[in-house]
Amino acid sequence: MDTIILMSWLEFSVRWVHVITAVAWIGSSFYFIALDLGLRRDKSLASGADGEQWQVHGGGFYHIQKYLVAPENMPQGLIWFKWESYSTWLSGFALLILVYYLGAELYLINPNVWDAPVWQAVAVSLASLAFGWVIYDMLCRLFVNVNQNVLMLALFVLLVGMSWFFTQVFSGRAALVHLGAFTATIMSGNVFFNIIPNQKIVVNDLRANRTPAAIYGKIAKQRSTHNNYLTLPVIFLMLSIHYPLAFATQWNWLIAALVFLMGVTIRHFFNTMHSHKGQPWWTWIVTVALFGIIVWLSAAGVSPDGDRQVNDSENRFLQAAEFDDVYFVVAGRCAMCHAEEPGWEGLAWAPQGVVLETPEQVVRHAQAIYLQSGISDAMPPGNLSYMEEEERQLIISWYQSAMTQ
Repeated sequence: MDTIILMSWLEFSVRWVHVITAVAWIGSSFYFIALDLGLRRDKSLASGADGEQWQVHGGGFYHIQKYLVAPENMPQGLIWFKWESYSTWLSGFALLILVYYLGAELYLINPNVWDAPVWQAVAVSLASLAFGWVIYDMLCRLFVNVNQNVLMLALFVLLVGMSWFFTQVFSGRAALVHLGAFTATIMSGNVFFNIIPNQKIVVNDLRANRTPAAIYGKIAKQRSTHNNYLTLPVIFLMLSIHYPLAFATQWNWLIAALVFLMGVTIRHFFNTMHSHKGQPWWTWIVTVALFGIIVWLSAAGVSPDGDRQVNDSENRFLQAAEFDDVYFVVAGRCAMCHAEEPGWEGLAWAPQGVVLETPEQVVRHAQAIYLQSGISDAMPPGNLSYMEEEERQLIISWYQSAMTQ
């Protein structure tokens, strides 16, 4: 079977796993945050618990109690919520390899920004993820005993700085994805390096009849709070690859920065509501205002990934015997939408930011054209431009013959 088909299905399966595990991680995280904030505190509970809550779901009733330290008899069958986080990060990193490292010349590198060899771009990507965790962890340790709002401000400055940095070295699409990966690495690192290990120390101390140090609980609370506020921006950044208005603008770094503020305002509303402290509707006014600024910025300055000279691996598609005919097909069937100024009513931007008006642009997207208009009929959508079967076969023949050169 065609290698490109197998690789596409591998990418699809990894993406599927990534979404599933992310849903599990985010769902459990949001649930426990809401549960903790919504507990009915009652110091006279016979069990000695700090608070309790009754819930109903799926036809059953659940009685949940929270102990600040531990119950009188430490249970043996503890359920640890950690694999959701680990699996999400591992599958996300695998996806980063499959899409942005193996496809670096198409998705990671923009020569108009930084004309770097693939190995250098990949090295910067890896180093940035490690750098993010080291700096963040250092900030948390430095500010663990001070006002946590100061730490949150320092974290925001770090994220804004990295948002700008990524747009200076990668394509717009890759820049926002890397900012998401940068943030997700911090979140998963919190679970792997701090929350779970510290909780295990506390459990071991209690089972050994030792009093655990209070610092472990303080650190876990600090890191969990950060994860709670960072979740929504990470989701936005991962979805941004489908919307050029988010990544293909000169203000993409600022758009990402504002999204982190939106994450704070949205979570503040729900956290306040779940803790029975009212419903601060002003947060939604701020959120809408921030989103309005984002929409304005998206059209304030276009900065597409741009054209470039074809590289050696792409040159074979340009020199293939069928290229002139394929270019004619693409110009007639695809370029009405995939243009700098789309001719299709209702389109203000080329779908996915893919422009197919010049020979260089066509060969740059040869693989996508082969997959979506050759061996499948995904494009044109609904075959609105009436691409003939013979034309699809021509695309297949062109791509496959070029690959054998």
